[in-house]
Amino acid sequence: MHYRTLGNSGAVVSTYALGTMTFGAEADQKMAHSLLNTYVEAGGTFIDTADVYSSGVSEEMIGTWLAAHPTEREQIVLATKGRFPMGSGPNDRGTSRRHLIRALDDSLRRLGTDHVDLYQLHAWDPVTPLEETLRFLDDAIRSGKIGYYGFSNFLGWQLTKAVHVARALGFTPPVTLQPQYSLLVREIESEIVPAALDAGLGLLPWSPLGGGWLSGKYQRDTDPTGATRLGEDPARGMEAWEPRNKQERTWRIIDAVAEIASEVGATSAQVSLAWLEAQPAVTSVILGARSVEQLAENLSAADVHLSAEHLARLGTLSAPVVSDYPYGAAAVSQRHRVVGY
Repeated sequence: MHYRTLGNSGAVVSTYALGTMTFGAEADQKMAHSLLNTYVEAGGTFIDTADVYSSGVSEEMIGTWLAAHPTEREQIVLATKGRFPMGSGPNDRGTSRRHLIRALDDSLRRLGTDHVDLYQLHAWDPVTPLEETLRFLDDAIRSGKIGYYGFSNFLGWQLTKAVHVARALGFTPPVTLQPQYSLLVREIESEIVPAALDAGLGLLPWSPLGGGWLSGKYQRDTDPTGATRLGEDPARGMEAWEPRNKQERTWRIIDAVAEIASEVGATSAQVSLAWLEAQPAVTSVILGARSVEQLAENLSAADVHLSAEHLARLGTLSAPVVSDYPYGAAAVSQRHRVVGY
């Protein structure tokens, strides 16, 4: 396992985090605890959850595991999130002080701890004044309930605004951003990655295998019925079968990943994860798993070393389609410093 600082903080985390969205939904408590044991035994130190994962059950499962492994809590960097509905009332959602006070306290209770190392806003809130949210987060740090804070699913301008408002008001600044990012989903490189680099924030990519597509489990124009995830619901979320199957880019990337996997003696999933770990600003890649075997395979990506040629080949073949302006080649000279200028 490799380790990096958590964004611009001094805390150190493993470069592969354990994502626990499956806990309580696709993994019962016995499996969840087995996954936690496997992860820690491999040297993993960063566990990510959220209050809405199985309506709090994910946090409860982690809490029971931590209670049974008290010494592990000293080494684990524990992260959770708040923002989405945890009830039917109008104040049971959002990033207002009113909601986040209860959301954080409820998360701490379910996790069985007096603090979390990283507390993340699960998404931008267009209703609550940003100053109110940032003041709450700063107060939570000062009270010892959280160590650091970060964001998830923010756009570039939202991230930059939050960083500079925090600085202007003398609040503790954020340290991380958790976006969707993979060889199949690279659109964040236009605005969000540069914003994170500018602010010194570390990226915590979720869905690093594109909902399973980059594991090589699906075949072109072949009904995914019978396979996990999309076999159960082909129209599932952003990784839905029909739209991606129709894109030539999808299969170009999958084929290239498989070729490189054969060259380096790894699996397609491991190559895809190793590519992502090597990208600028990435602190820790969030792994989700249904089984111990799947998690162990993905954690072994830490042992996969891609050459500069491999990284360049994958980068070129997976480049997202963008318009000439303002993100394409026609505007490169406007976005980058020219030597001697």
